[in-house]
Amino acid sequence: MITGRIEALLRDTPVVDGHNDLPWAHRVRARYDFDALDIGRDTTGAGLHTDLPRLRLGGVGGQFWSAFVPCGLPKHEAVTATLEQIDAVHRMAARYADDLVLVASAAQMEDARAAGRIASLIGIEGGHSIAGSLGVLRMMYALGVRYMTLTHVKNTEWADSATDVPGVGGLSDFGREVVRECNRLGMMADLSHVADTTMHATLDVSAAPAFFSHSSARALCGHERNVPDDVLRRVRDTRGIVMVTFVPGFLTEECRVWMDEMMAVSQATAQRFAEDSPEYLEAETAWLRANPRPPCTVADAADHVEHVREIAGLDCVGLGGDFDGVVALPDGLSSVAGYPRLLEELSSRGWSDADLGKLTWHNAVRVLRETEAVAG
Repeated sequence: MITGRIEALLRDTPVVDGHNDLPWAHRVRARYDFDALDIGRDTTGAGLHTDLPRLRLGGVGGQFWSAFVPCGLPKHEAVTATLEQIDAVHRMAARYADDLVLVASAAQMEDARAAGRIASLIGIEGGHSIAGSLGVLRMMYALGVRYMTLTHVKNTEWADSATDVPGVGGLSDFGREVVRECNRLGMMADLSHVADTTMHATLDVSAAPAFFSHSSARALCGHERNVPDDVLRRVRDTRGIVMVTFVPGFLTEECRVWMDEMMAVSQATAQRFAEDSPEYLEAETAWLRANPRPPCTVADAADHVEHVREIAGLDCVGLGGDFDGVVALPDGLSSVAGYPRLLEELSSRGWSDADLGKLTWHNAVRVLRETEAVAG
């Protein structure tokens, strides 16, 4: 049962979510045909976690849409596919303009909130999307991209991923140039997916607040994608943010083992089928039917939110669900409609309205504003 208190809170300080893979999920299922797969209606039956009715139910007021493309694409194909993803976000915002508005600054996010529309921002998920070109990075910024995850599951030539064999020891000289260019533009250099060495190397170079779009706490679950406490302390020192994700394999050890098995199967499947093909989706679905997720609940996600708060501070925690980028979610967080359940859980643990408002809205908007402030 969602209380009137949480409903009122979300009207005033709606959720800013750091990472949602709806553009890729829509590409796989309908090739961006919004007539065939209309997110203006409930899309649960189509296997999506996200649509406008459920965004409204979840109290979402700001969404970073992910422009994800697979790491294995050749450089020019990665750039093309990323542009297609960005185009999809632009067209989605235009089609559903009564609910969505494309924004590119903290001030525009506040304007969207005042107008009762969902502020839509874009993040590139992986440095492979710029094909080693600062010119491409600059043009992505011009198209509205406001963060770039420095790697995805594989290294780039200039940055090490959390889930690959170390290559350059964090960042190469060019990698540091990329971070400085992100600062100059006012683009957030996203540290989700990167190796610990890359986290530290970026924080050594960057003048902007630390930013993690969708990661959780390694002290509670030992997945490499999670943020260790020594980095959480640096997040605190930079007044940055960790947007806690709901990926079960990042929340509990049992789910981590399960997800590692699933990822091995997925990598083998990707050798046979393109990752945006119906065949890939069918193989993934079949594996899940035979191998259901271990127990995981909204309380597990709340534990990670509280740990980030404990180490980095209340001003440095947010939410980045990774909806439509994962094949399983915790009980109580099965779609974007689930945010009020998480807030109820945190409320039961003593979080005040002011605390929850920082978690949902204020922290994320402040970090974007302070990143804009270092641009030159």
